[in-house]
Amino acid sequence: MTSIHRNASAFSPAGTATARTATERKSLNPLEKVVDLAKGGLADVPRFVKMGLDVFEASHAAELNRLFGGDAKPDRLSDGKFVGTQGQTFPPGTALGQIPGVTPKNNPNPSETILYVNGIMTPLDGQLKEMQSIADTSGAKVVGIHNATQGLVTDLAQCVTDKLDKGSNPAVDTLADTVYSELKAGRDVHLMGYSQGGLITARALFDVEQRLRLEDGLSKAQVAQMMSHLKVETFGAASTKYPDGPQYVHYVNNADPVPTLTGLGGSVDPLDFLKDAGKGAVVHRFTDGNLNPISNHMLDTLYMKHRVSFDEARAGQF
Repeated sequence: MTSIHRNASAFSPAGTATARTATERKSLNPLEKVVDLAKGGLADVPRFVKMGLDVFEASHAAELNRLFGGDAKPDRLSDGKFVGTQGQTFPPGTALGQIPGVTPKNNPNPSETILYVNGIMTPLDGQLKEMQSIADTSGAKVVGIHNATQGLVTDLAQCVTDKLDKGSNPAVDTLADTVYSELKAGRDVHLMGYSQGGLITARALFDVEQRLRLEDGLSKAQVAQMMSHLKVETFGAASTKYPDGPQYVHYVNNADPVPTLTGLGGSVDPLDFLKDAGKGAVVHRFTDGNLNPISNHMLDTLYMKHRVSFDEARAGQF
């Protein structure tokens, strides 16, 4: 009987990678580690099996990077920065009036500014596209605060820490500092948050509430009165709680699993008593979509179709 050599390289087809060392393996993401370990331990099986793993690794490289953030480093550099027209970024602390925001295609000089925070898995160019959709729908100038993506797994993990109000999130810090500064200056602020961006918005608003109480010594009623100068719209948001004070309009698609499972819930929600949309909030629930949960969650192609002006929404005129 012919013996089978236990040298992994003997079964590596020309042009494919051999098993990596333990040091090299440390730099891989979880799924890549599984593939690499499997390839390194398959020297005793037919050659076509190892070839299959090589093909899998090559053909799914983009998906692996997307899931585990392999291409996310450039986007992380913009985390928590302001975003203006043509994707220009500005450091936290930049005055809103100095940021050239995205304007409606039919109005280069709108009178209102909306501050927008995006959701997960959205690089800078994706947020810019959403900002244009918001500008065209609302008629306002839109300035973004970028919630950078680091891949699906890391983004979802950050959602968990945001819900627990644990750890640092640059987008939360930038939004909270901006809202606090604008309120202290006596200016109204209009906020929009989508998906995780709604969760980031809620967390930032709780931070502002606490800061006004602890740093400025305001009473609960005084804080609520000051925060009433905030207009807040959320779309498919992943937050279950919002502080009292701001004027809220929450959009929830019953066919969207993000807000129905992780946010304020759909039209039928047995856990509704555990959730708080904020005192006086308007929650607009509707059903639109198909069997594709991703398309049912899209901001520009779904939620913006159901948005009405803020005043109409507060009056229930959908």
